[in-house]
Amino acid sequence: MTWNSTMSSGYSSLEEDSEEYFFTARTSFFRKPSGKVTVNKDVEKERELRTEFSREEIRQKIEQYNMLTKDHLKMTLNPTGVYTGFIKVQMDLRRPVTVRGGQRGAGGARGEEAFYLPRGVINTLHISSSNTVRQVIVALLGKFTVADNPAKYALYKRYRREEQVYVCKLADGEQPLFLRLVAGPEDDTLSFVLREQQTGEVMWDAFSIPELRNFLRILDKEEDEQKEAVIRRYQAYRQRLLEAQREVRGPS
Repeated sequence: MTWNSTMSSGYSSLEEDSEEYFFTARTSFFRKPSGKVTVNKDVEKERELRTEFSREEIRQKIEQYNMLTKDHLKMTLNPTGVYTGFIKVQMDLRRPVTVRGGQRGAGGARGEEAFYLPRGVINTLHISSSNTVRQVIVALLGKFTVADNPAKYALYKRYRREEQVYVCKLADGEQPLFLRLVAGPEDDTLSFVLREQQTGEVMWDAFSIPELRNFLRILDKEEDEQKEAVIRRYQAYRQRLLEAQREVRGPS
């Protein structure tokens, strides 16, 4: 399965019945839910929803979903029984990502550089009921031409229960569109977030040499900026001390 980019519809598309992914930019800012956030790492304990429905039940749920949706991002049931629809994924990456550059270097290879993706930006993906969490992650990284290993990232679901907000990591084989259909169209009820894998510490062995070099360049740049800020601050202090001395001594 391959993917290509296009800028025609304003949405991102990821459909199983096609050999290609189609991605476009559609971003907005996520409304932060109120209430205390609880992180739940146990995927199986939080999966209390039914995992299978009859075709008639799916049809009824899609009709109900389309009646409730307010942003015109409706679902469609195909004759094969596969249904398509939209999910929104919030980007919440804390570390820099490595992206493929547009210019070719020596030997015709495209260059790579690291930078921080804006946090809180939401991407809308058009997917099918057969698409898995792993495929959604690959699609999101491909949309931003991210060269990092998809295994470094995880998709989380954020949902509300009894006035509390929970965050639960999804398994690679789960189907986000099914979760969206069962939960309904409201983002306060269920939303998706892309984050780095939470292993407790950074797995440096998973990074390539060019990625590590990019990280070092970013650290060097941040160090230089901090040095310049400290120098400017103490230069300002020195200037104020000199002015205070001149005022005490008076005109010479």
